[in-house]
This record gives sequence, structure tokens and C-alpha cells, in this order.
Amino acid sequence: MHMLNFSPVVRDTNSGALLVCIFVKLFVKIALFQIKAFDLEQSLQEVTERYEKEKQKRKALHNSLIELRGNIRVHCRIRPLLPFDDAAGHSVSQDRRRNFSEKAAYAADDETVLVKCSRPGHASVNKTFQFERVYSDLESQDAVFADVAPLLTSLLDGYNVCIMAYGQTGSGKTYTMLGPQLEENLAFPIEEESELGIIPRATQEVFRLISEKPPGSYWVEVSVVEVYNNEIFDLLAKDSYGKVFGVKRDVVTTREGKSDVPLLTHETVENASEFLQLVNKGLQLRVTHPTLVHAHSSRSHLVVTLTITTVVFGDNFSTLWEDEQTGQRLNKEASCTFPQKMRDNKSTSSSRASSPVQFEATEKMKQVKTRLQLVDLAGSECVGMSGVTGAALRETSFINRSLSALADVLGAIAEQRAHVPYRNSKLTHLLQDSVGGDAKLLVMLCISPGQKYLTETMQSLGFGTRARQVQRGQVKKKNFPVLSKGK
Repeated sequence: MHMLNFSPVVRDTNSGALLVCIFVKLFVKIALFQIKAFDLEQSLQEVTERYEKEKQKRKALHNSLIELRGNIRVHCRIRPLLPFDDAAGHSVSQDRRRNFSEKAAYAADDETVLVKCSRPGHASVNKTFQFERVYSDLESQDAVFADVAPLLTSLLDGYNVCIMAYGQTGSGKTYTMLGPQLEENLAFPIEEESELGIIPRATQEVFRLISEKPPGSYWVEVSVVEVYNNEIFDLLAKDSYGKVFGVKRDVVTTREGKSDVPLLTHETVENASEFLQLVNKGLQLRVTHPTLVHAHSSRSHLVVTLTITTVVFGDNFSTLWEDEQTGQRLNKEASCTFPQKMRDNKSTSSSRASSPVQFEATEKMKQVKTRLQLVDLAGSECVGMSGVTGAALRETSFINRSLSALADVLGAIAEQRAHVPYRNSKLTHLLQDSVGGDAKLLVMLCISPGQKYLTETMQSLGFGTRARQVQRGQVKKKNFPVLSKGK
């Protein structure tokens, strides 16, 4: 009788049990790994959140320090590479043209610009520049304005504000300040609101903020000037037929040491739409000229000024001002005169008297003015790069000299020299109050990323670095008195 052989069955059973054991151990290890990975993700998220909170605290402290020192805020925007960045119009080799189209400037993070400096036969060198905010070529107009909007709140809190775009020609200054413009029609299309620049957005925000204020008396005036070939032109002046045309004006220094443009046209506006219509009329007169770098290169510095007048009244006017001399000076002023639009529209003006007591109070009305200056500077140019000749070459000379004068003014303020050369240029004379410390100043650096413009980019970044080191002292605030109540 033969015995049954069960050994293969036993071996199969042992192998199966071994495989099950291996799979169980592997499953446990995977589960433990997933738990560790989840814990690490949680820890990373917590660290990231703490980092962001600390970063926001640091920014808040930094902004407070800027306020106390009167430093100039500097933001930097890097535009995308564009078709004309391939060195078209220049007789260069294919290899060099390929290098021209390569990116040299990057946004390392939201506060750092990284520039790769490379020259033939030399090792590449990376340089970094720190600013209050850096925008990559992918960031929208919305993102840019989100960091500008808080300054507009300061405007209604009693501070003057100036926002200035600086950079080489073709670096995106006008796009940043105004938005896209059609070649023939300079209107701002409603369907492209997401592309609107700082100037139209700032105006909309100002009128929104005014609408949220308690009943009082506000009116808004606008002026538009350009500085062309070191001459100032009023772009809202009208001839005897009511047609807008540029009229040459001059800038003077008042007895109080402030800059002023006598006879400058100030138009009263009641909403953002009226403001934009006036700005469009002025833009049609602005001088442009095609160059090898930009088909619609601005040949002048554009300065749009929004003046907000707040009417205050009451017997205790002077005692409510922090600056006693300011209160005394304003008390000596005559009662304010309303613009024609406000006189004609008495029913809609919240400042008009509706009772004998209130009417008596209007006899003691005073006005407090705050100013928002929006500046689109003409671009610095390298003549060899832009290819300009004749009249355009003369324009380039004036542009570069005025920008050099602006740099000299900032240098003199930074070094606390006794004399600041504001009058070396009509541009710096016009912007004397804003640059000199009477306004919160934001410089929006606009740079091109291409290797082709490396020299101009480095110059702009150097200007921005020097500008943010300027300490002008704490900007003075015009404190608004509380409206007195009728007895």
C-alpha cells in the first residue's frame, strides 16, 4: 500500500502564507508612510501659514517704518516678452538675436528681482534687487492696483499722494498707468475693464470712497499737463470756440515754498466717467513718435492731478488741527466759493444750508485740499537702440536730461544737502511738492525682461534702489476738523 505524498500541498500552503505575510507587512509600511507623509504635509502647511503671518507682520512693520521715515515706496513690474524683443530693425547675427530674445530679468519672489548678467567671454553673474513689491510678467492689472488702493484711502484721510511710473521706453509704463489704448480711439472700452490701468481705477476708487463718507461737502477737480521738451503744456485749456488745445504754462514757487502753475485749467468732475472723458481729451494732444523700440513712444511726461476739496465749518475749526499754524492760516482764508456745478445743483449738495442755523454756519466754511498726482514719465532711451533722428532725437535729449534731473533731486534729498536742484528741470519743479516730502510717493518701476534691454533695465533698477533709500521725514497730514453741530 502506497502512502500519499502531501509535501507539494504543504509547500504551496507555506508559500501562500509567506506571500500574505509579505503583503501585510508591505501594506503596513505603506500605511505608515502615508501617515508620515500626511503629518509632514500638515507640518508644512502649519509652517507655511506661520511664515505668511510673520511675513504680513514684517510688511506691516516695514510700512510703518516707511511712514515714519518718509521713504519712497518702490514697486517693480516686469512686462512679458513681446514680438519686438527679437532685435528686429538691428543688423545683428542670428546667435546674438537669439540671445536678445532670452529673458534676463525674473521675479524671484514678490519682493525680489533677479537679473542674470552675462557678457561674451565672461561668467554669468546673478544680481538681486529688493523692493516693497515685485510683479512677475504673469500678474494682472488687478494685482498691481490691489497694492495701490490703500494709498487712496490715505488721500481722503488728509494726505497728498503721488504715483509715478518710471522706466525705459517700451517697458509698459503707459499700459500700467492707463491700460491698453486703441491706435485711433483713445477711449477706455468698458468690455476691457480688467485691463484698465492705475489712473482710471484710482479715479473709480476715489469716487467710491467719497460716496461712503458721511454727509459733508466734497468736490473733485482735474488738471492734465504734459512736460514736453522742458516746457509745460496745459492739455485741458480751451480756445474761444471751446476746443481743447495745449497751451504753454509756467511753473513758479509760491511764498510758502510750494510749486504752482498759474492759469492752469482745473475742470470740476462729479464721477469717474467725466474724469476719463477729460483725460482722453488731454491724451489726444500728448506727443508720441514711433521708434525702433516702441511704435507709439510717449515723447512727454504726463501729469494728471486730481484735487479733492473738503468743506468744513464751525467755530472750533482752528483748535481741532494738530498743526496750530495751519489752523490759524486757514482761519484767515475767506469763506470758500463753490464751483459752478455745485451752485447750480443745490438740491444734491449735502453741504448746502437747509435751515437758518445751518446757513449761518456756512458763513464760516473753510476748505481743505488734498491732491492725487498720477504721473506717466516718458521713457529713458538709448539713441542707438531707438534709432531716432531729427526732432525725435531732440525730444530724447530733453527726456533723458529731465530724468537725470529727477535722479539728482532724489540724490540731494538722500544726502540731505542744503540745496535741492528742483529748478534744473520743469519736471522736477512741477513735482517738487510730491518728491520733496509733501506726499506719499509710490514709484512704479517698469522693466523689460529681455537680454536686449539689460543695460536700460539695470539703470532703472538702480534708480529704484536709490529712490527707496531716500528719507524725507514723516509726511504731513491735513487733519479734518469735525463738523460742528447746530445749536
